[in-house]
Amino acid sequence: MNSKSFHGGLNLIGQIAVPVTDIDRSIPFYRDVLGMRFLFQAAPGLGFFDCAGIRLMLDEPAKENAGNGSVIYFKVHEIQTIYDELSAKGVNFETPPHLIAKMPDHDLWMAFFRDPDKNILALMCEIY
Repeated sequence: MNSKSFHGGLNLIGQIAVPVTDIDRSIPFYRDVLGMRFLFQAAPGLGFFDCAGIRLMLDEPAKENAGNGSVIYFKVHEIQTIYDELSAKGVNFETPPHLIAKMPDHDLWMAFFRDPDKNILALMCEIY
């Protein structure tokens, strides 16, 4: 592929895959605990969710990579409220909400936790 045929760059994520070891354990965590909209389950061992137009795929066939995936940052408006709600549902956070950076026009806050396969996930909140 030459550089002339690639004009716009990559800027739209269609799907993110998360390796898991047990699809039957992971689907309820993402659906019931995290409150994601479940789309469908496909064989063998795949579960799909809608995250505001970006599809999240739980991938049991890739289970040898569970816990070693990329960090997924979920943008929220009220980080302390979401932290409290998820904590009440049994989510164990590695860190409580804390200030990451003071930007010129907002403060960036995050809190980190893991799914049942130790994949790291995060809440992020831009406070203006």
